[in-house]
Amino acid sequence: MEQRLNIATIYPEAYKGMYALSAALNKTALTPIQKELIKIRSSQINHCAFCLNMHTKDALKYGETQQRIFLLDAWRETDLFTPEEKAMLALTEEVTLISQHGVSDAVYKEAQQYFSDEQIAHIIMAVVIINAWNRISVSTLVPIAD
Repeated sequence: MEQRLNIATIYPEAYKGMYALSAALNKTALTPIQKELIKIRSSQINHCAFCLNMHTKDALKYGETQQRIFLLDAWRETDLFTPEEKAMLALTEEVTLISQHGVSDAVYKEAQQYFSDEQIAHIIMAVVIINAWNRISVSTLVPIAD
């Protein structure tokens, strides 16, 4: 597929804003693995090949296992993820699919069992940011990097 357009060159101010949001995420208390799990799971849902390629590689660099990456799409059906990670992934999915039914009270309360309000804010922003990147990449057909 050929890339449709390059937003970074056409609209650099907006792209710089996206990078600033991403940089803010780097200052949160979320671990690198937590951030990558959020990015991978949202990118799976959004079918973003560019982001899946990038963030699975990044997750491996941070020490994530291949098995957990392979089974991330089926996280509910495995014991490979901790209850805390499962709460984070449930919140990730509901924020990514927010138009379906919002974020349920049950999922939000489950997240509150493991995360502070500040950490929940970080998770929500991480999901929002990767969803924005997914939408840019999918709509413009950004090619995957080698």
